[in-house]
Amino acid sequence: MSVIGAHVRATGALIFACAVGCLFSPTLLASDDTCPEWTDERQLFFGDLHVHTKYSLDASTQGTRTGPADAYRFARGESIPLQPWLENGEALRQLKLERPLDFAAVTDHAELLGEREICNSPDDEGYGSWQCKLYRHWPRGAFFLFNTQAARAVRMGFCGEDGEYCRQAAMRPWQDIQLSAEAANDRCAFTSFVAYEWTGAAENLANLHRNIIFRNAQVPRLPFSFIDAPSAPALWDGLDARCGLGTDLPACQALVIPHNSNLSDGYMFVLDEVNTELGTRRAEQRSRLERLVEIMQHKGASECFFDPLNTQDELCAFEQLPYGSFRSKFVGKISSRLSEPAQSDAGFLRDVLSDGLAYAQQDKENTNPYTLGVIASTDTHISAPGAVSEDDFPGHGGAGQPAGQELPPGLPDDLEFNPGGLAAVWAEENSRESIFAALERREVYATSGPRIGLRVFAGADMPQNLCESDEFARQADQHGVPMGSELTLEKDGAPVFAILAAMDVGTANSPGLPLQKVQLIKGQIGADGQRKESVVDIVDSGVEASVDPLSCQIAGSGAAQLCQVWRDPDYDPQSRSYYYARVLEVPRCRWSQQICVAQGVDCSKPETIQAGYEDCCRADHRPIIQERAWSSPIWVHQAKEGAE
Repeated sequence: MSVIGAHVRATGALIFACAVGCLFSPTLLASDDTCPEWTDERQLFFGDLHVHTKYSLDASTQGTRTGPADAYRFARGESIPLQPWLENGEALRQLKLERPLDFAAVTDHAELLGEREICNSPDDEGYGSWQCKLYRHWPRGAFFLFNTQAARAVRMGFCGEDGEYCRQAAMRPWQDIQLSAEAANDRCAFTSFVAYEWTGAAENLANLHRNIIFRNAQVPRLPFSFIDAPSAPALWDGLDARCGLGTDLPACQALVIPHNSNLSDGYMFVLDEVNTELGTRRAEQRSRLERLVEIMQHKGASECFFDPLNTQDELCAFEQLPYGSFRSKFVGKISSRLSEPAQSDAGFLRDVLSDGLAYAQQDKENTNPYTLGVIASTDTHISAPGAVSEDDFPGHGGAGQPAGQELPPGLPDDLEFNPGGLAAVWAEENSRESIFAALERREVYATSGPRIGLRVFAGADMPQNLCESDEFARQADQHGVPMGSELTLEKDGAPVFAILAAMDVGTANSPGLPLQKVQLIKGQIGADGQRKESVVDIVDSGVEASVDPLSCQIAGSGAAQLCQVWRDPDYDPQSRSYYYARVLEVPRCRWSQQICVAQGVDCSKPETIQAGYEDCCRADHRPIIQERAWSSPIWVHQAKEGAE
């Protein structure tokens, strides 16, 4: 097997050296203004497309005072102050990335942009309202009041007739968000996108949230919020009406990225009836705008549902939440008996991908509304994109602590939360045009934090010696298509996959961990409509590794690189299928367990459990995790008879 030549550039991106072979399938052609490092063989860049700053009301009520410009500076390697704050404005904590990111997008909530601004601006109409006084003096109470109203698509009373005061006030932060993105965008070195979050909710507070990423600086006058568009189809219609050809902003282009489907209670991916005029239009619209989905962030993973009593894939238990909606989370604070866990039909990605296959099978146009590539991000609420380390996790909020107070002792965040993940992109250069094009064509993947390298290709045939080749990706691309693509097989046969994964090299202070195995997950809809799902171990390191939860010491090892060419022996030519790769590191201690160990907690010895660290010994605490990467799927089907 060839050795991956990899290094960490100043931006922190892991590059697969062309000694191994790089992708030769250009989407953007070289021109006079391309970057010096531009290559049609494509490079790997890491970023975070889900970032909240002080302009998000939930972040500000938790003590976040830093803005978009601070977030972009942090992404590029500068330190950032973290709450709590002293009376003189000095922060009690600081945070800095060991490795900067290559790209990022601040995605503050569109709903309440103006309300938060008014409550912080003494000269604004509404500043003296009782709601704003609540915001300034009891931020936790304001968190629930303001967000409950926004979830109902209702403005606060001080917003004036038709919400005009709040709309006008929202212009100021929206302008700052745009200007900060423009100032941070450093072509060829760092990419920033103008973006926001549409924070939709179902009646039971099930999550419908979506991040809107714009390709360039031509964006609507104000973000289109849940108050303006209280459903996902209304959001798509609003974007189509305001952004793109035929509108006042012809150069405007947006991607819509659903997130947290594990908290959507099944509402995130509701389809209109197949083969109706509305259903056809919505399926096309969804597949055009929603090219990606967020498979993981700090509120858990949405890959697949885990049922401890009936599971064929125990790895689905990774970062699963103990509740299925925001309402269940909050009532669970009162009584765990009132909190309802997620159900099997809650909207986990594998089921959604299979729903798309089933829809396409019935649709006369063969439209699959759910050809979703995958990314991960943090959903940070402290303006800290890319802060995904398990070693020094500061939490995603400040618990609403008043100025001058220390954080309470104990874990810095709710036990079920995690640091979040990263979006990985294969692009010709580090620019808005190139990275957005990669997102759009779905040549992207997700990691739970580590900068694991991953390439996946599929074709009707692949050279069996690809893993020994110095041109792995170039040859694989010549014989097939990369992750995120659709593969049409022209004759009877089976798809062949070429998969190459490399461990995160880490840093001198925090070296990366080796890989344990690579798996391929397959979903299939047969001609009879029956669904099948399988998980195949494609290649294993062959070395055992384990971790001692009482010391967090790792025993054993894994592989620096794993590679395999694999033909599906069970492929059904009459079926529609999707395949994606899952790469697993060797196990390590989770962030929570690292803190528990550092505090000397031994759950077998009650005297070691200090105040604030009781969660270390909860029955649902998972002290050990396996970090991972997920590729975007490749969809496979046979060509229709007679098709040219």
